[in-house]
Amino acid sequence: MSPLIVLSIYALFLYPPAPSSAPAPAPLYVNDHPSPIILRPPHAGSNRHTMFLPLFPSHLNSSRISGDAKSRRHLQNSDTPLPNARMDLHDDLLLNGYYTTRLWIGSPPQRFALIVDTGSTVTYVPCSTCEQCGKHQDPKFDPELSSTYKPVKCNIDCSCDNNREQCIYERQYAEMSSSSGVLGEDIVSFGNRSALPPQRAVFGCENRETGDLYSQHADGIMGLGRGDLSIVDQLVDGGVISDSFSLCYGGMDVGGGAMVLGGISSPVDMVYSHSDPGRSQYYNVDLKELHVAGKRLPLNPSVFDGKHGTILDSGTTYAYLPEAAFVAFKLAIMKELHGVQQIKGPDPSYNDICFSGAGSDVSQLSKTFPSVEMVFGKGQKLLLSPENYLFRHSRVRGAYCLGVFQNGKDPTTLLGGIVVRNTFVMYDREHEKIGFWKTNCSDIWERLHVSGGPQPPPQTSSPPDESNSTADVSPFPPMTPPQYIPPGETEIGSITFHMSLSLNDTNVTSQITELSQLIAQELHVNSSQVHLLNFTSEGNDNDSVTEWSITPPESVEFMSNATASNIISRIAEGGVHLPESYGKYQLSNWNIYPPAKRSSRQKYYLVAVVVSVLALAVGLSGAGTWWLWRRRQQSNLQYKPVDSMVVPEQELQPL
Repeated sequence: MSPLIVLSIYALFLYPPAPSSAPAPAPLYVNDHPSPIILRPPHAGSNRHTMFLPLFPSHLNSSRISGDAKSRRHLQNSDTPLPNARMDLHDDLLLNGYYTTRLWIGSPPQRFALIVDTGSTVTYVPCSTCEQCGKHQDPKFDPELSSTYKPVKCNIDCSCDNNREQCIYERQYAEMSSSSGVLGEDIVSFGNRSALPPQRAVFGCENRETGDLYSQHADGIMGLGRGDLSIVDQLVDGGVISDSFSLCYGGMDVGGGAMVLGGISSPVDMVYSHSDPGRSQYYNVDLKELHVAGKRLPLNPSVFDGKHGTILDSGTTYAYLPEAAFVAFKLAIMKELHGVQQIKGPDPSYNDICFSGAGSDVSQLSKTFPSVEMVFGKGQKLLLSPENYLFRHSRVRGAYCLGVFQNGKDPTTLLGGIVVRNTFVMYDREHEKIGFWKTNCSDIWERLHVSGGPQPPPQTSSPPDESNSTADVSPFPPMTPPQYIPPGETEIGSITFHMSLSLNDTNVTSQITELSQLIAQELHVNSSQVHLLNFTSEGNDNDSVTEWSITPPESVEFMSNATASNIISRIAEGGVHLPESYGKYQLSNWNIYPPAKRSSRQKYYLVAVVVSVLALAVGLSGAGTWWLWRRRQQSNLQYKPVDSMVVPEQELQPL
């Protein structure tokens, strides 16, 4: 198992920090030294809205259970159905290990890709004044470029800077990363697909970040936890959404997902658990039992109620159980397995429990691995498929590992994103319950509509109507820029990998063309996209190591994350099959690189070519204009026929 990032303050008390190594500066991702993995898989009146976002400690009072707060939120209830607004949740699991969504901050809007985290209580982005911030997906937020930005002035409800002029925030996480900065207030926009107009909200403007927050590709965090700085709490307190939000995380093979801010009609077969906000500011469930293959584990229900109880956190990758529950779960799973072989995990630093021989088709895993049920209070059961407790072995094709681990000596149960893959999770904070609905998150909008939920607004590139705009806010950012890159995704310029062959240099050289065509065929790309970078001989004369590069088609500058995911999965899982004439071979050390930037000389030649073409076009246009003008002039000259001219006869002079 790769090192883990747990993006919630709560997890600071749950799991000891795992060692991590800094990624190499050149590649975006290197599989031999993976970056720590975060799973962000797999919330009265006519002006109230619900936002759909399909699938991205201070002294402030973070309690949500005060009488004033609860009464204020209940007063916002209305029998009038609330309209909905939505944004996409984007899958960055392949390269970065998290889910992101897009927010626009300021006037004019500045765009940011934010990690969705139910364990964080503040939303923050890098500030232009940051002295220690990494290089992220988008430019830093510049308050001076926004006409609507206001600093949050120092007051008795917040921690203040050294000059006691502005409120500050600070967050520390379990993997020893941290974020700190000042608090500001500005217009937050949710995109053209959102029916909710831009709203003023308080957010963190980072001046310092450390650890994995420094090296991550995403710009910042979108905090959905319970707390006054949470984006959900701010929208609820402003009376623009109801006190609820939902997340839907994609499955093992299908990424992406959806997020809903505000209320939504729940499906009839949704399973609920009570969630007690008085116990902690994090989202908990009332877990009582675990069943494996229909058999209840011999555990006292109190085992799931130790310390902080059972916490549901989108900022955690896997699931962590108290020691007694983990041992019982592991033994029950292994007892039901037949026809598979236990193997070593992908990372020797961890004692992962892995099995080979199950095949690569996720839809068929239930034939090999047993089903699991979580039983909540009042006997409600949530069925978990194998993809809800397994993750793919990154080095052995058709092998899987348990994604459930022992939570050290901590008696708390922590359920990460893996448990709710392909599950629509509704955080109904107003009624203090969390609902679970098994579904396919890749087409969640159609399913919600069929199940009685509100139909999302149609996608359109036309500007919003006046009812969804404000006088002092710039227009929403465009929906579909040229060569659209899905928000939160990385531009991938090339994928490289090594191939070890039982062939000497001479044989490799003579078969380069055939070998590149075979690789292209196995990776489902064009042969023009496959390039041999280098090959060398290893000690033995019959062994060679070749380095290959897969580039985007010539018509585009980068490949999508989905295309890269398919290519890398085939490389990592042995999906390239060569004829027997190539002997033994092995693929390894795949890397991902961003698109190559043009050099100054290339830019000079490009400008020169453009100028030459423009000059030629202008010259041809001028010549054509002159020619047409001459023709018109000649056609306008008056002339007489020869026969009409009378020439007087002259007498010939004698010789």
